[in-house]
Formats: sequence, structure tokens, C-alpha cells
Amino acid sequence: MSGPFASRDGSSWMPDYLTAIDGKTCIGCGRCFKVCSRGVMHLYGVDDEGEILGLCAEGEDDDFDGELNRMIMVVDQAGACIGCGACARVCPKNCQTHVAASQLVAA
Repeated sequence: MSGPFASRDGSSWMPDYLTAIDGKTCIGCGRCFKVCSRGVMHLYGVDDEGEILGLCAEGEDDDFDGELNRMIMVVDQAGACIGCGACARVCPKNCQTHVAASQLVAA
């Protein structure tokens, strides 16, 4: 094994943690949210100026008093990410930033 991370069979593996989602390119499709078993990101409402209005509650149709322009995914629980990369594989816009565990300092 060449590093501190290993898969179940002992082979070397480097987690790539989700650190950000580009709100300008994210289309809010929710694919990343659906494959994430850790609740790392959630859907947020955005107004015409690109300002985040708040968390969109699941199953509710909140338009934020008419201010809602679109929805985007936001990384709001980054510490829960295990670096599996499932979200990156399903994102149609490639709008996520992932950083190798070896490049991050534990907080």
C-alpha cells in the first residue's frame, strides 16, 4: 500500500472530496444529490442576480416570495463527503470541484 487510504482489498486509493459546485453552470438537476448517500449537497433557490435565497425544502414548492429564478446545488455539508466521486460521474455540466484527500488539511 502506497498511502494512508486503501480499498477493502488493501489496494491504494485516494479519495477526491467534493469542495464546491459552480453555481453559474449548475442546472439544479439533482442527479448528484440523488447518488450521494451522505447528504453533502442540497438544492438552494437563487434570484435573478445570482444571490442564494435559501434551502429549498424537499417536497415544497417555495418561490421565496416571487424572487426565485432558478435552483442550484450547494455543498453545505462538505465534512460529510467520503470522496467516492459518484456525484462527479453523474453531473451533466461538470460543475463540481473535487480535491484529493492528500491536498486537504483535516479541519
